[in-house]
Amino acid sequence: MDYVNLGKTGLKVSRLCFGCMTYGLKSWRPWVLTEQEGRPFLDAALDAGINFFDTADQYSLGENEAILGRFLADRGARQRVVVATKLYSAMSDDPNDRGLSRRHVFQAVDNSLKRLGTDWIDLYQLHRWDDQTPIEETIDALNDVVRAGKVRYLGASSMFAWQFMKAVGLQRAQAYAPFVSMQPQLNLLYREEEREMLPLCRSEGIGVIPWSPIARGRLAGATTTSRAETDDIAKRLYPGDAQEEAIINAVRTVADRRGVKPATVALAWVLSRPGVTAPIIGASKPGHFTDALAALALKLSADEIASLEAPYQPRRPHI
Repeated sequence: MDYVNLGKTGLKVSRLCFGCMTYGLKSWRPWVLTEQEGRPFLDAALDAGINFFDTADQYSLGENEAILGRFLADRGARQRVVVATKLYSAMSDDPNDRGLSRRHVFQAVDNSLKRLGTDWIDLYQLHRWDDQTPIEETIDALNDVVRAGKVRYLGASSMFAWQFMKAVGLQRAQAYAPFVSMQPQLNLLYREEEREMLPLCRSEGIGVIPWSPIARGRLAGATTTSRAETDDIAKRLYPGDAQEEAIINAVRTVADRRGVKPATVALAWVLSRPGVTAPIIGASKPGHFTDALAALALKLSADEIASLEAPYQPRRPHI
C-alpha cells in the first residue's frame, strides 16, 4: 500500500480510503450488510494496509460509526488508523439535531466520539452546505472543536466551489483551523468537479478524497444487484441514458484489453486525476476489494484515458 500526505498536512493516508457506509442496519437501507457480514471486509482493508476509514453520523443513523469503533477496538488499531466522519444530516425529528449550527456541531461531535469509542476524530467533515446557517457560525464552532482536541483536521464534502472558497477564505482571515480536504463526487459518469472544485483544491493544496469512484457500481456493470434496484440516490445521480451506456462500454473495452475488471479501470482513472489523494472505495462482495486493490497497479495510457473520456458531455451539477 502506498501512503501520501492529505493535502498540505503532515498526515499520511493510504492511497485508497475505505468507505464504511455499506455496514449497519438494513432498516436504514435494504442493501446494507450487518456488522457480522461486514467485519471480513473491514479486516481485509486493514490487513491490506489501508489506514484511512470514512464514515458519517448519518449512515444507519449512527450505527455505522459504532460498528467502525468496535472493529478498531477489537483489532487494537485505533492509534494507526485515520478515522474520518461527517455531520449535517438529520439524526432525529428534533429540528436542532441536524445542520451546521454551533449547537449541532458541538452535539454531533460528542455523539460521534461516543459511538466511535475514541477520544478524537482525525478528519471531521461537513457532509453538505447548510443554507440555513451562516458559514461564519459553522467555522467558528469547528475551530473550537479542533482547539478543544476533539478533532485533528477539518474537511468538507459536496458543495459548490464558491461556497468552499468562501469558507476557506473566512478561516484564513480569522486564523482558524482550516479545511484540509474536500470529498466531491468524481467518476467517469460525473466529471463536473473537474471544472472548478478540483482546480481550486490543487491551487490551495487541499486533499481530494472522491466518493463514488465507480458510480455506485454502474461502471462495474452492477445494475441487477439489490442495491442497484433499491438505491434511489443512484437512480437520481445516474440516469442510464445513451451517454452513460457509451462510457460504460468504453470502460469495458479497456478492461477487456487489459484483462482486468471494469471496476478496476474506472477506479484507475480516478486515481490518475491530478490532485486526487485517495478515492473512497466500498466492498460488499470479496471481488469488490480485489478489483479496487488492482487499480493501484494499473497505469492507464494517454490513449486509454482519452477513449474513456471521449463520450462524456457536460451534465447539470448536483450537489
